[in-house]
Order: sequence, then structure tokens, then C-alpha cells
Amino acid sequence: MNCAQTGTRKIQMVDLQTQYQRIKKEIDAGIEEVINSAAFIKGPKVAEFQAHLEQYTGAKHVINVGNGTDALQIALMGLGLQPGDEVITPTFTFIATAEVVALLGLTPVVVDVDWNTMNMDIESVRRAITPKTKAIVPVHLFGQCADMESIMALAEEHHLYVVEDACQAIGAQYTFSNGETKQAGTIGHIGCTSFFPSKNLGCYGDGGAIFTNDDALDARMRAIANHGMVVRYHHDMIGVNSRLDSIQAAVLDAKLPHLDEYIAARQKAAAYYDQAFGNNDKLLIPGRQEHSTHVFHQYTLRVVGADRDQLREGLAERGIPAMIYYPVPLHQQKAYLDPRYKDGDFPVAEKLAACVLSLPMHTELDEEQLAFITSSVLELIR
Repeated sequence: MNCAQTGTRKIQMVDLQTQYQRIKKEIDAGIEEVINSAAFIKGPKVAEFQAHLEQYTGAKHVINVGNGTDALQIALMGLGLQPGDEVITPTFTFIATAEVVALLGLTPVVVDVDWNTMNMDIESVRRAITPKTKAIVPVHLFGQCADMESIMALAEEHHLYVVEDACQAIGAQYTFSNGETKQAGTIGHIGCTSFFPSKNLGCYGDGGAIFTNDDALDARMRAIANHGMVVRYHHDMIGVNSRLDSIQAAVLDAKLPHLDEYIAARQKAAAYYDQAFGNNDKLLIPGRQEHSTHVFHQYTLRVVGADRDQLREGLAERGIPAMIYYPVPLHQQKAYLDPRYKDGDFPVAEKLAACVLSLPMHTELDEEQLAFITSSVLELIR
């Protein structure tokens, strides 16, 4: 049985074309408005999107930048950290999190993750803190927040900054033990997100944003993103050139009102997967962080009783894509090899790298597609 026999559209990891067709008029109108105005850089659409994103997230300040990696770099630059300062981040994540730390001459310190949620393990963070530690960068992996209440308490105890990597988790909500709820990216001193096209809120190119509630940090990071300039042609600090262009802002502004329905669609698809796989001892469904909602940027299984790579190949033969996020932890990457770390030091991350498999997850999955995907997975692991 192949995909064509199901009668469905082609199954994709992300179906941006179908999503576009649903809101084509809104997207096209926004792009046309920008082209007609010729305000391609720092135009009104960028300011409008900033205001709408501040309203949506509850962040006091949003700084639109060129991409999520830039957001992380500018955030760390804004903190005024010095070469040799240590920054703690999980070893099981996309490379950008450690990349910006290394680029700035800071020292990345990696920690293990929790087997169930796949997010930063708080006890590993606690053990990694030294007198040189200046910041913690938790990653809200696959769409749910890390244990932010514990991380913030630890940061306060040791006088550390917290920069949230929320590039996969925009729209996720974290509820503290006192009942207070905050959006992913608005809990730490600074939050960062990406608008890469496949993200839950994605543009049609590159884009990113920085969140903060601190006026001084906002002013500093806004200047850094603009060549270190506050007054035109007067450069008070070393900066970079990172900005969201007006066409991408128009796309994002058209999509933002739909973000909650996009999240609901992803959660519905995840519930279907959960129901299909929840009682199968060869597959572990994504664990949930107790205090966070999950917006399912990815739906990531842990294949523990079958051959993960063989399963992936079998799915590919049926026209079903599946991805491995991430096959190599940071401490085993050639560019980041460090004599402080050896194989086996981060057993959970290494085990996850060997068994994770992400299934198609997007807003346009229908029940026929989900039925074909889940039945195929179950048949292939018998």
C-alpha cells in the first residue's frame, strides 16, 4: 500500500502550500501593500507586527530581527558577557543554541536533558554552575516549555541571566505554582524565537524576534541589532545588522491571528498520534512538562523496542517522511568537541539521539493522512 492508494494529498513534514491557500487573500493583500508602499525595510508593517506580537505574547518589548540565531546572539551581546564567561545550555538541541555562545568567545557548558520531556534537566544545570557561570539558555524543545519555575529560582539564587530559546515554542503557555501564566519566551530576562517557514508561526523567508520586559535591555539590544546605533551614524557599541523585512512582517501579521487555531490543529493531530501509540511498548509518545502546554512544533516518538532507522526507511517507502531531531548531541559534534566531556557523560541525550523519530506535524494533516501514518508505523514495528 502506498500513499497514492490512500487518496490523500501527498504527506509532508510541513504543508505550507495548503496553509497558504487557506489565507491567500490575507497574505497577498499584506504583501501587495508593502510593494505598493515600497517601504521594504523598517516599514509600517514591521511596526504593526511588533505591536500585535507584543499584544499576543504579553511581552513589554518585541525586537524583530533577521532570524532566530541572530535573536540568540543579540540577546547574549545585550547582556554584556565577556570572553570566558560560561553559558549553560542543553546538549540535546539544534546547534544554534551553542553556536552563538562560541561565536562570542563565551564558553558553552552543556547539560543533560530529561528523558520524558526531552528538555533541560534541572539537576544537571545545578551541578554545572561554577563561579564563571553567567547565563542559562533553556531550550523549549519541540514545542513545550522547560521547567522554568525551577530554572528561574536557580538563576535568582546564583545571580544568573536566563535567555529562553523559544524558537520552537511560540504560543506555549507556562503556569507557575502560584497560578500565574506566561507565554514561552516572556519568562526569562530575554526570550528568542524564530519565524523560519516551518515554525508554528513562520514567514516566507527568514525572520526572528527577541522578547524582554526590561527597558534597558530592550534599548541596548535594539541598538545592537542596528549596527550599535541609536542616533543615525553614531555608533555607541559594537553591533550587527539584523532586521525583519517588511514583506516577511506582512506575512507574519496575516498569520498571527490564526496562531491559536494552528496550535489547536497541531494538538489535535498529536492527540490522534497519542491515541494510536500510547499503549504500544515499542513506542514512547512525547512526555509532557507538567506546567506547560505543548504546541507541537514536532511530534517526536522514542523508538525503544524496534529499529528506528529501519522504521524510518519503511515509512519513506510508503511516501511518509520522518525526521531525526537530533542525531548528534552538541558534545559529540566535531566543531564542539571539548576535553571536559566524553561519550557517556550525557546518557539521556545520547540515548535520545539514537531513538527519536519525528512524524509529520503541521496544521493541514487530515484524519485520512493520520490514519495512514499511524497504521503504517504500527505495521512496520510488529
